[in-house]
Amino acid sequence: SGMIKLLVVLLLLGIVGSLFSGLFYLYRDRGTGERTVRALTLRIGLSITLFLLLLAGFRFGLIPGYTQ
Repeated sequence: SGMIKLLVVLLLLGIVGSLFSGLFYLYRDRGTGERTVRALTLRIGLSITLFLLLLAGFRFGLIPGYTQ
């Protein structure tokens, strides 16, 4: 469970870092560079990976579900 939490935090930090690097490159290149597209594509890939990790963790019981 601790390993999953660490991986989720690292992926979230990577997503936020990629988002800000995309913003930086957008400002720096005035929207004409390819670096912005690469940074945002990386962010989408990391987001999909995080979603699949959470889905698999819940499915296999590594992440407990909410019960009332």
